Amino acid sequence: MISTDRMAAIDANAAALGVPRKQLMESSGNAVARVVRSVAEPGESVELVCGRGNNGGDASVAARFLSGYDVTVHLLGRPESITTDIAGENWETLVNAGIPTESVVDAGSLEFGTADVVVDAMLGTGISGALRDPERTAAERINDAGEARATVVSVDVPSGIDADTGAPAGGADAVAVDADHVVTFHDEKPGLGSLSVELTVADIGIPEAAERFTGPGDLLGIGRASDSHKGENGEVLVVGGGPYTGAPTLSARAALRAGADLVRVACPAAVAREVQGFSENLIVHGLSGETLGPSHLARIRELAADHDTVVFGPGLGDAEATLSFVREFLAEHEGRIVVDADALRVVPDMETSAELICTPHQGELEAMGGKTAADPDDRAALVGEFAADLGHTLLVKGAVDVVASPDGEVRLNRTGNPGMTVGGTGDVLAGTVGALAATTDPFEAAATGAYANGLAGDSAAETNGDGLVATDLIDRLPQALYDE
Repeated sequence: MISTDRMAAIDANAAALGVPRKQLMESSGNAVARVVRSVAEPGESVELVCGRGNNGGDASVAARFLSGYDVTVHLLGRPESITTDIAGENWETLVNAGIPTESVVDAGSLEFGTADVVVDAMLGTGISGALRDPERTAAERINDAGEARATVVSVDVPSGIDADTGAPAGGADAVAVDADHVVTFHDEKPGLGSLSVELTVADIGIPEAAERFTGPGDLLGIGRASDSHKGENGEVLVVGGGPYTGAPTLSARAALRAGADLVRVACPAAVAREVQGFSENLIVHGLSGETLGPSHLARIRELAADHDTVVFGPGLGDAEATLSFVREFLAEHEGRIVVDADALRVVPDMETSAELICTPHQGELEAMGGKTAADPDDRAALVGEFAADLGHTLLVKGAVDVVASPDGEVRLNRTGNPGMTVGGTGDVLAGTVGALAATTDPFEAAATGAYANGLAGDSAAETNGDGLVATDLIDRLPQALYDE
């Protein structure tokens, strides 16, 4: 089962792997035609109602596979209003091939009184809100046909239904197509099981790698709303420093470049001026002393309460008093925390209600009690098991990163290069994930962060080869995250 957002990501990842969207549309349309042939006798009347997006394009393809039937294809709108190139190409193919088509300006004129099958291909899984005209009126006409005599087949999801919930989009009183049969693609959508329909899940040739590995589709869920205000895109607190000053600064600067609105650093006063000196964009809170410890707990809790995400550990050191401070903070904080570096070692023994995203390299993973393997599939399975045991998200860094959720979801990331073994790239990753986790769930933040961090590293390697340094990644993060 797969959510609509994740399905959109997988479609984009498949295209990046070399499976064109037009090829997937061809497979989808063929699958729709197979279902139509299963419910209609040759020669019977089939009316296909197409929206102006790819859902309508699927039906345009289906019409070409129904040559033994009395087919008419209705487009809701004018051909020049079709929103994607591939849907437009498939509409033009119908017209050039002489298959009966109609451009519908007034949906109230639709009549399906003699139709044996009506195919609903108006809107796919991306619907939000109640149907509006012309789709609303067309849905009412399709439902009238279904009540009279026609079998109604919906493409991917009945138009007007939220595929994730199975409820009418826009509320219980909203109009939606009452389908007899739904043809959905690649995997079942969560809401379809609650509908009283015959359901076909069609394999359309999306490779397993599009789902298993990160790709450009993983970036679709990020970005700022056009009407957003300061703070709505995340506020991140980086807690670290003392023995090291560069690490918390790298994390903080990366969080800003990854899209956080505000980033603050809590560090020992002994290094606060140095941290501030790295960037005027940071807000630095210097706490008394040379290292962080239990005496700082109350102030860190106070600061953390006002932030969406805490990045905990960069440059913190492993003094016993510091690790005791980490344990106490993790035990009582109830927010979202990216745990990195020396702070990782206390996680396996912790009971916490916080949502943790742990970012160890393989040596740190083993120190935490996790296991690894040379074979990528075996390694992924072991990381997945350990994430379930911990009850937290894991992002295990390596030549191939492994991201695992506590409920068993595992994704691999192949971006990055050997030059990124240089110190500090993990701190950049922690800050990137921290910014993303402020606005999306931990697993997606970890997977997207790993992908973008690796892309930034690959871009840096094109310029600097194996001589890249961690700061080279930071200014490349916006391009990696938002310009794909």
